[in-house]
Amino acid sequence: MRRFLSAVTPAASTRGFWLGVALLLLTSAMGGPAHAQNAQMVDRIAAVVGDELILKSEVDQLVRRQTRQQNRSYSHELWMSGLQQLVDQKLLAEQARRDTTITVSDQQLSTQLNRQINQLKQRAGGEERLQQIYGKSILEIKDQFREDLRGQILAQQLRRQRMNTISITPSEVRQWFERIPQDSLPRLPKTVRLSHIVRYPKPTPEARQEAKSLITSLRDSIMSGGASFEAMARQFSAPDAAGTDTGALTNVDLNDLVPEFAAVASRTPIGKVSQVFYNDSQQGYHILRINAKDGSTVDLNHILIKPNAPSGERAKAHLSAVRDTLLDNPDVPFELMARRHSEEERTAENGGRVTDPQSGTRDLVLDRLGPSWKRTIRTLSPGDISSPTRVQLLNGDEAYHIVKLERRVPAHRASLERDYERIRQLALREKRSRKMQEWTQQLRNEIYVDIRISKSELTAMRR
Repeated sequence: MRRFLSAVTPAASTRGFWLGVALLLLTSAMGGPAHAQNAQMVDRIAAVVGDELILKSEVDQLVRRQTRQQNRSYSHELWMSGLQQLVDQKLLAEQARRDTTITVSDQQLSTQLNRQINQLKQRAGGEERLQQIYGKSILEIKDQFREDLRGQILAQQLRRQRMNTISITPSEVRQWFERIPQDSLPRLPKTVRLSHIVRYPKPTPEARQEAKSLITSLRDSIMSGGASFEAMARQFSAPDAAGTDTGALTNVDLNDLVPEFAAVASRTPIGKVSQVFYNDSQQGYHILRINAKDGSTVDLNHILIKPNAPSGERAKAHLSAVRDTLLDNPDVPFELMARRHSEEERTAENGGRVTDPQSGTRDLVLDRLGPSWKRTIRTLSPGDISSPTRVQLLNGDEAYHIVKLERRVPAHRASLERDYERIRQLALREKRSRKMQEWTQQLRNEIYVDIRISKSELTAMRR
């Protein structure tokens, strides 16, 4: 579902944030803040990097997360590797602070800080509980995390900057591939390359008018004092709307909202209810109430009423006309029609090319595609364009599309000729990782590093 909140890539963990998570876990298991404070008292310093400390609890939390996400068992080697990862992170942050070309804006810092505080609130069971656990106000908790987060963002930017300077030549790719023993080459699954043109189903004019009338009536009831905003949100607001069941959103940065929602939120006074407005990203009508403002950060409640039963007939008719044009005019590029007619912005900008959302590759593993995708392309040959079909897009949206099958590749043993781009990406990733390790090792000679826990000490502590 497309949200009125813009999509934002989750920030990497920070020292303060993961210490907060660990603290929440401790208080849940042991019964309250006093136990958590006692647990913190037995913590110890694992390493010092420059003027920064790395605590044993930070490494413990990182290793717990890695064992859970990677389905691995704990080992002392894994713990020491986690410690080295945190040391490298601190080294990059320290080097980034010395680099005057790398900066973090207050806006960027506030956005990510608010996001992480909201995650802690959810884990704690609400803002009040979070403040109770820390014995501090939300503003004080933010102040506690702020500089750790700034260092993390600086380190990310420096890493990205350095990584982007490392490239790889075709001869290096070939040399990397030729070092792999022939009997060790992986067998790659069936893949396809696809392009598509997307249209979203639109509600009928009658359904839109009914939704607008309903939300106008709700606003009138709220303004007359006959109903509370929260009660109306619980009863009528669309269940897939972001926020709580009362439509509450706290510590939201206006820059994280889609333009039409941000514009209304920015001009609505504190304590007032906005006029009804249409939010195209969710195809529904909104009203909102501003509860507090602090610069570009707002607390608000909102109600979303979506028209019932959006019809896909117009979307299918539009796609059929586009397909007919392409079939009748072979000289018209599919890419051009995708840019003109597709309503999925990400793929439209790329001429309709569908890419894996995680790796960015165009080679899509056939078995990982959803059922609607498989049905659509099952009978297509390379170069064919499908009829309009309903689809669940890779981001979860429901839509209609026409698909052009660019190519099919059967399951096969990896080869440089057939899989060059995939092999190039793997070789480049390995080279960048190696170069970054070499560079961080050089930084250890320039920035003070003191490892305070050895593998033997770790073994003794766990007996």
